[in-house]
Amino acid sequence: MDSPVDRTLDAVGPRLKQLRQRRDITLSELAEETGVSTSTLSRLEAGLRRPTLEQLLPLARAYAVTLDELVDAPPTGDPRINLRPIPTSDGRVILPLSRRPGGIQAYKFILPTGRDDAEPDLRVHEGYDWAFVLNGKLRLVLGEHDLILKPGEAAEFDTRTPHWFGATSSGPVEFLSLVGKQGERAHVRAGPRSATPSSV
Repeated sequence: MDSPVDRTLDAVGPRLKQLRQRRDITLSELAEETGVSTSTLSRLEAGLRRPTLEQLLPLARAYAVTLDELVDAPPTGDPRINLRPIPTSDGRVILPLSRRPGGIQAYKFILPTGRDDAEPDLRVHEGYDWAFVLNGKLRLVLGEHDLILKPGEAAEFDTRTPHWFGATSSGPVEFLSLVGKQGERAHVRAGPRSATPSSV
């Protein structure tokens, strides 16, 4: 009879494949990012090979998850908050970074590769948003503006303005988002004005 550890390890392969598909990257791209060979990654995802800690650590970094989340381990008595990614039906992954009620809420978004001809589904809601691009190119449609934000660039706007976020055909995009109640704005302390992120 399989032990709980055996069952947990057996479930790692399908979970690794699911995480890679959510990020919309190939085995070759993941191999280049993690240093784990393509053939090893393929065998891990197929369940033909048991993962080692040396393989799991770079994979956890690549997918921006903890080791516990990577292997879907049962919760322990650890008092720290376990912030689990929330996948959406369209392939997006939302990682809540804060859980305090009220005030500004922080999220990390990972969007799969998009299409340049994608038709934006503009939304409006109460609040104020500040978005900062970590990796990739973020397409932001804000009212009449259609913008491309690159890594290190930011935008802030009143969310009562019709808006939409999406990735471009150049690849997936990762960005941080701070969302607050109407009138609450994210204040960034930085050096000289020339070094501050651009804003809308």
